[in-house]
Amino acid sequence: MSPRYRSTQAGRAIAIVADIMALILGLWILMYLFDANRGNDFVQFVHDAARWLAGWSHDLFTFDEAWARVVCGYGLAAVVYLFVGHGIANRIYRH
Repeated sequence: MSPRYRSTQAGRAIAIVADIMALILGLWILMYLFDANRGNDFVQFVHDAARWLAGWSHDLFTFDEAWARVVCGYGLAAVVYLFVGHGIANRIYRH
């Protein structure tokens, strides 16, 4: 296996992880906006995962409307994970 192949695979893995993290956060935003049943196990799992992923940003904004806090707090985390994850992946691809 060549070093180039390994770096391509590592970069791809990092990008996929970043995409999955952003997907979970985006899914929670949609579930919140459409008032998903919080008693459902899947909804609870997505909420718990999103809360953990956005632990640093979910209460960052203090809008009066709860939906705006959720969209901005969790959305910011999703965007940061996408930019950072794909930025790291691109750096690895180039080396």
